[in-house]
Amino acid sequence: MAVALIAGATGLVGNLLLDQLLSGEDYTQVIAVSRKPLNRSHAKLINRVVDFDHLDAQAHELKADDIFCCLGTTIRQAGSQEAFRKVDHEYPLQLARLTKQQGARQFLLITAMGSDKSSSIFYNRVKGEVEEAIGNVGFEAFHIFQPSMLLGDRIEQRAGESVGKKVMLALDFLIPKKYKAIEAIRVARGMYQVALRRQPGRHIHDSAELQDFVS
Repeated sequence: MAVALIAGATGLVGNLLLDQLLSGEDYTQVIAVSRKPLNRSHAKLINRVVDFDHLDAQAHELKADDIFCCLGTTIRQAGSQEAFRKVDHEYPLQLARLTKQQGARQFLLITAMGSDKSSSIFYNRVKGEVEEAIGNVGFEAFHIFQPSMLLGDRIEQRAGESVGKKVMLALDFLIPKKYKAIEAIRVARGMYQVALRRQPGRHIHDSAELQDFVS
């Protein structure tokens, strides 16, 4: 039986994914790394409270088979482009390098639809750059998940999202499957089920594919 590690378990997808990891029978232990203690307990759950700026000091606590990275913010929440890059690029890359050193076999990362290291849009460019950087770490399996706008109840509402969601839902019948807003639970289910396939190599899972994960 395998051990899972999840970062970003307090986020929209991460919280739902943690539920999947804990309720399923495929992992004997689930390590959740977070800045603050999680307000939950489970027989399989180990909550590692970490300082992401000094994650290497706790590398010995990051030993797992499958790494699920759901870290992410917005430039507005982060406060600057530099702070955004730290959360969405530096932290995931550091996590990848340290867990690979500890023997992890596969890394599963959420980025976003439109991620492209050559994009003129800063957000998309950072997402594309972190995909490439982690791809060079050397995992047996590297899975990238690129969802469209996420639907679900966030603890912290993001400015502009509620309006965007309403527009996308109203025009849903006109929007191609790849670009439709997607329920966060489908992304969480997708990450969980893809991990269990143990498929080596680098794989990109777009929002159209993720729409099909219904159970």
